[in-house]
Amino acid sequence: MANVLEFYNDPDWEQSSMPHTYIQVHEADLWPLGARCVAGAGKDVLEDGQHPVFAIGGRTAADGRPLNLTGVVVGYTPGLTVGTGIAVLDIASGVIVRQYVRNILAYPATYETTPVPGQAVYVDDSAALSAGVTLGLSPLNSAGTKNPLAGYLMYCQKEYANASIGGANATATFDGTLANSPVEQVYCVLLVNAARDF
Repeated sequence: MANVLEFYNDPDWEQSSMPHTYIQVHEADLWPLGARCVAGAGKDVLEDGQHPVFAIGGRTAADGRPLNLTGVVVGYTPGLTVGTGIAVLDIASGVIVRQYVRNILAYPATYETTPVPGQAVYVDDSAALSAGVTLGLSPLNSAGTKNPLAGYLMYCQKEYANASIGGANATATFDGTLANSPVEQVYCVLLVNAARDF
């Protein structure tokens, strides 16, 4: 069962081999992380081996939100004091990663029950998301502020029906119907950074 109280850390997090664009970012410039979310609600603390998707930079419209760069953490070196580490993020458009995604479409309580490949996914700093979840389907957070686009729901490597080594496969994350209530489950997300170009 998924532990949505911690950032995603399963070894299958990486679902594509290319492209890659790695950058180093100060931990203090990443969100939602720790208290850097709506109402200071606590997110997980970043540790090496975790691979959350974060937004980089400002959390307000005056600071450039929602046109933030976004990326997946591929490495982390702690600093001398808590919260002063350096993270390495892959910000390449086209990378596919497995992530927890909440099915929220609009706050306070409109939920997606039938997610589809290609559906937009956003970095969401709302307190409603569990401590290990940074992505949702709502373009606005719970305070009505625009969320940065992270990417789009996509098939995972083993979800192409009847099309791989190992026999018949199934698109388990897209074949079912979710409850009309909060659900946080693992999806593959094709990351993009095109939103900053608009």
